[in-house]
Amino acid sequence: MAEHVYLGGHSYGGRQASMLAAESPGLVEALLLLSYPLHPPKKPEQLRTAHFPQLHTPALFVSGTKDEFATVDELKSALALIPAQTELQIIEGAGHDLMKGAFQLNPVLEQLALVARRHAPRPTPS
Repeated sequence: MAEHVYLGGHSYGGRQASMLAAESPGLVEALLLLSYPLHPPKKPEQLRTAHFPQLHTPALFVSGTKDEFATVDELKSALALIPAQTELQIIEGAGHDLMKGAFQLNPVLEQLALVARRHAPRPTPS
């Protein structure tokens, strides 16, 4: 049996993962959302954040500084809508595909585990 269950995805897959977690609190311990598509390119008024206030799962967002689907400042503002703990990891120089930046998966996974541990429910004393 799995000790820890995380859910994640890149772009649309991450959006779907976050929507599922918002609909089913407690389903997973934490989310890893790579290049979350906050809005279509060049259409920042079309935000994809309606479910964010219902998201009670800790989430680690990873985004590049050249991502046309969300600027760093746009993401920071949007993450304030989420009542759960969130963290944003920025990959300097990376676009939506996270290429051309200093992206390494293992440190990101380690950070995700830290996010989940910091916000895991505490056992109640018996």
